[in-house]
Amino acid sequence: MPDLLVLGDSLAFHGPDRPYPADEPRLWPNLAAARLGGRAEIVARAGWTARHAWSALTGDPRVWAALPRADAVVLGVSGMDALPSPLPTALRELIPVVRPEPLRRLVRASYRKAQPVLAPAFARLPGGGPATLPPRLTVAYLERCRAGIHALRPGLPVLALLPSVHRAADYGGAHPHHAATERAIRRWAETAPQLSLVETPSLVAAHVLGGHGNPDGMHWGWAGHRVVGDAVAELVGTRTGTP
Repeated sequence: MPDLLVLGDSLAFHGPDRPYPADEPRLWPNLAAARLGGRAEIVARAGWTARHAWSALTGDPRVWAALPRADAVVLGVSGMDALPSPLPTALRELIPVVRPEPLRRLVRASYRKAQPVLAPAFARLPGGGPATLPPRLTVAYLERCRAGIHALRPGLPVLALLPSVHRAADYGGAHPHHAATERAIRRWAETAPQLSLVETPSLVAAHVLGGHGNPDGMHWGWAGHRVVGDAVAELVGTRTGTP
């Protein structure tokens, strides 16, 4: 009965209308684990990238407790990495600590208003403008995660989700770094041992781009969670010999 450790972003816990508690059975990690007869430990936050997954792996006691008993680890990040970031990521992540509070609200509101305009404008620049995390860094942090996991648990199955697609108005529909991030992860997977890729874009493209997911154009409805959960369960089952 495989137990899954999932390091993820908001796609791991956000449903068709809002974020849900980690024990919501319709979330894809829980669907995958239930199909295998096990359970999922979800360690995730909105906006997490591969860099945050590495930070959780090395610094979160929940991960330290879950890893020794996990039968597979799912790196459910890279989707945020591939999004455009008109404001450099380091500066954008400082917005929550801007003081005083009225100034923070003004900065946040101004950025949210500007992002849908700036993201597609920057997407027309060579290279698509700045990404939340460049593909080379996404792969570097994913490899750190894989190597760290296998240093502690040699041979443990590791899965990585390819970046999802979106039609989010918050980004002006722009997604200039998706292809480059996906290519980089596929190249990494060709040589990374004990690694399987979840074909997220092809699994959810019709769901998301057809407007059947969350109205924000980014997160999935329950049908999207179900198809990803089934795909993860199938891969883990193949790797662990679980029917």
